Amino acid sequence: MKIVIVGAGKVGYALADQLCREKHDVTVIDSSEEAIRRTCDTLDVMGFKGNGVDISTLTQAGATDADLLVAATNMDELNMACCLTAKNMGTKYTIARVRNPEYYSSMGTIKRNFGIGMVINPENATAMEIARLLRFPSAADIESFCRGRVELMSFRVQEDDFITGKPLYSLSNQIQKLSMLFCAAERDGQVIIPNGSFVPQANDKLYIIGKPTGLDEFFRLLGRYNHKIRSVFVVGGGRVSIYLASLLEKMHIRVKLVERNEERCRLISEKLPKTMVICGDGTDQELLDSESLSSSDAFVALTDRDEDNLIISLYAMQQGLSKVIAKSNRQNYAGIAHAVGLDSIISPKLITAAHILHVVRGMGNSQGSVMQALYRIADDQAEATEFVVNKSTRHLGVPLKELKLKSGILIAVIVRDDVVIIPEGSTCIQDHDSIIIVSREQAITDVNDIFAPSFESGGRNEF
Repeated sequence: MKIVIVGAGKVGYALADQLCREKHDVTVIDSSEEAIRRTCDTLDVMGFKGNGVDISTLTQAGATDADLLVAATNMDELNMACCLTAKNMGTKYTIARVRNPEYYSSMGTIKRNFGIGMVINPENATAMEIARLLRFPSAADIESFCRGRVELMSFRVQEDDFITGKPLYSLSNQIQKLSMLFCAAERDGQVIIPNGSFVPQANDKLYIIGKPTGLDEFFRLLGRYNHKIRSVFVVGGGRVSIYLASLLEKMHIRVKLVERNEERCRLISEKLPKTMVICGDGTDQELLDSESLSSSDAFVALTDRDEDNLIISLYAMQQGLSKVIAKSNRQNYAGIAHAVGLDSIISPKLITAAHILHVVRGMGNSQGSVMQALYRIADDQAEATEFVVNKSTRHLGVPLKELKLKSGILIAVIVRDDVVIIPEGSTCIQDHDSIIIVSREQAITDVNDIFAPSFESGGRNEF
């Protein structure tokens, strides 16, 4: 696909990186020559210095016959105007990053008048992700499929867990009867798609998928009780914090928010009367102690500095808080954090890129099975995708044990007529099924992508 990205900041660069990996023809526009040089030097893209609303710049970048234009600059108005101009020039589909909540009340009208196909708000999407994690504090990550009927969660294996050192096939009938599946594992920076012989080890990060009730029962058996979060301590008063505090207030969770800018504190207090706002330095240990950090149920670090977020999150862990979440856009920092036990790392740029990538995959496969959801997991080394099967899918009605899949592919869940099925060898895929596929290091745009090229009637791949 021919794709134009306006804005080479964090979101634009992350998106260009993902799209280049999937072999799309990507062109980037930015007003900063340095940003264009950095992007072109590290990614296989074309770059143009200029204004994304300027017709001559858009023409040079190929907007007249582009399949998609993504406007991801720091200015909402510029993004919307860019989409309008590109649409009138011939771009088939446009996506705008719009961050100001004041536009949301009239977003339907704005989309129609500006020719915007999709609006995405990275800060709001990030806040919703954090709120989801706070609903289920036992999990390091949580994603939802099939309108909440299926969830994917991850957790860190501990030395005294009953699953440690035992192959999955040997687990008790009580575990095997739960409506869930071990679908991926991280070990020493590598991602594994486990089979029955896989042996969990201490410090592995395991991903499980299934019905929410099954996952909840598994965590109870594991001793990770799903205690309800009643109070959250937040450091940082940016847009993500405001969106998050608003969501938490609706969930009847008490919020204590620390922000160093006095004017910003007044603004937050006016917008969120139920939130306790404290003006001070959230990286100051004395302030955290004086405000009873240790008595909170959860801690969220949302300053504009990744380093500060990680340091104060580690301090919160030292104080005994069982649920700690940190915002970090740098992938190398996420690896360091995981190494010291901080598993819940949130990246707004990657969340945004994944949302847009979902749209791109769907546009590239308009005739095949329909992609309903896409999540990047295991530090971006694997994906979990949801598709609705149709008659274009091959091998319908064939038992899974007779199929041969590509290496690193797992059919994790099938949902049929609202019934969640953890597939076995005798299970068949049928028309209209929703299926969730976990794949390692490969992009799946259609259910037919999962079958090995040499497949005729052989057995299923061993992982």
